Amino acid sequence: MSFNARLMAASALALGLIATPVLAQDAKTIRAAEQVRDTALQGNIALDYVTQITTRFGARPAGSRSEQASADWAADYMRAHGFQNVRIEQFPLVGWERGEESAELLGARPQKLVAAALGHSIATPANGIEADVVFFDGLDALLAAPVGSLNGKIAVVDGGQMVRMQDGSGYGSLSRIRGLGPTEAAKRGAVAFVMRSAGSDEHRMPHTGTTRYVEGKVPLPAFALSAPDADQIARLVKMGEPVRLRLKSTAHTYETRSQNVIGDIVGATRPNEIIVLGSHMDSWDLGTGAIDDAAGGAITLAAAKLIAEQGRPGRTVRVVLYGSEEVAQPTDTGNGGGAYLRNIGAAGVEKHVIAGESDFGADRIYALGLPPGAQGSDFARIAARVLRPIGVLPSSEPELHGGVDIGPLAGAGVPVFGLAQDGTRYFDLHHTADDTLDKIDPAQMTQNVAAWAALVRLIADSDVDFRALRSAATEAKP
Repeated sequence: MSFNARLMAASALALGLIATPVLAQDAKTIRAAEQVRDTALQGNIALDYVTQITTRFGARPAGSRSEQASADWAADYMRAHGFQNVRIEQFPLVGWERGEESAELLGARPQKLVAAALGHSIATPANGIEADVVFFDGLDALLAAPVGSLNGKIAVVDGGQMVRMQDGSGYGSLSRIRGLGPTEAAKRGAVAFVMRSAGSDEHRMPHTGTTRYVEGKVPLPAFALSAPDADQIARLVKMGEPVRLRLKSTAHTYETRSQNVIGDIVGATRPNEIIVLGSHMDSWDLGTGAIDDAAGGAITLAAAKLIAEQGRPGRTVRVVLYGSEEVAQPTDTGNGGGAYLRNIGAAGVEKHVIAGESDFGADRIYALGLPPGAQGSDFARIAARVLRPIGVLPSSEPELHGGVDIGPLAGAGVPVFGLAQDGTRYFDLHHTADDTLDKIDPAQMTQNVAAWAALVRLIADSDVDFRALRSAATEAKP
């Protein structure tokens, strides 16, 4: 579509004359998207990549030697599979190591508990912390406690078992406890913080995850208890039994670096129009980071490689394996998404057509979310037609944020899309020792690759302008 035609369509939308701008995709573009979809279902490199990275390097904590070595390996993997302009972009990071940890109930009937320190929490004294528990049934209850009411105590916050949802929406309230809880407990005088793990399982495997820095520090040792052990404490409290804990942790931080690994499939006709496919390289230390998020790297790499094998796309397809997604930092410089944005600058942002992120495991995709203004467009209808045969339906809600890694791009004005995955079992495994390769279903991961390859091929060879669609939709609002 010419600029004048696009401008006329946008103007008509703003005046309320038509429902959506028309963005015609030619038959050749549609056939290419359908073909790469079907080719992906026959075979792709996703399982090879995720197998190699989780086996060769195991866990890849942000800033660790393992993360750095896996980044070097991934860059070589990209080059070997035809990516161009492959580079590693480093940035400074405060790393964190778990060390040794333990938790136990004290008293006349002592019991061992299974707990994991929260990411970037500080160590206990060498002999540990022993203190009585003050129990809260949620974050609001902790926030209602007066300053000084927890002096010398251990705050235990049990927000309840995570509700299992396909879209993972039960996670937000529990991750808020993990982020805010330690600081709020410290404000009230607590000497340590303990929470029920943010997970949907009942396994005796605690879910770790990062807590927050406030004014440049994490104020006290913080732990997550496995669900059965959280239940144990809740029952003791309900029985009126005194609950006293001993907690130990040797966790510590250190200065290091992380990095983004970037590779391109350079566009044939519009190489300066860039589509970003994102995931993250780092993982937590308890498992091997297969679903979170080696799978995302596998899916996006495999999709881009299939597109290249089919013939160079019109626009450039860029795969970014971001570093340091999992951990909080005392400043805003230690995250891969922010580092990428700083490196491309304002001029680079304008070259980015759209971005998408795969960071929700490897189970099947069921819905496509497009940027504001794209719903009901000709492009959306064609995308729905191409994706429907593999079980992906259009979402009625626009995609606004994308994910943690591409969030900085979205904040800078780059449109984002979302391919929603089935997260029903994701939070059984998330941030636990059970996040391992055997949890990946190869057939479902293959469906992911097919969806990504087809959609990105369609975008790369089309004339769709998501920025113009968004602007037109905004102007049309009363």
